[in-house]
Amino acid sequence: MRSRITELSCKEVINICDGTRYGFVNDVEIDCSSGRIISLIVHCRKTINTIFARNGDIIIPWEAIKRIGDDLILVDFVYERGPKDGKIGIFSK
Repeated sequence: MRSRITELSCKEVINICDGTRYGFVNDVEIDCSSGRIISLIVHCRKTINTIFARNGDIIIPWEAIKRIGDDLILVDFVYERGPKDGKIGIFSK
């Protein structure tokens, strides 16, 4: 399946681990030397923002993406607290 980056912004991101709906893709991070997508960036809602994100964004590594459908993206990852600063990091399963 092929898709344009602009088409990703119309897809909702859902975590299959716990059913959390994060919202829609706002941006992507690309490795310019290889042309590969590194991660998807979702601007999260206020309730998630204060707990899980830095600067209001959730960064989802490409490895955590399980399926891209016509209208949604299924991801599988869990949150864990960092040992030093208590910040939340994202680690794929």
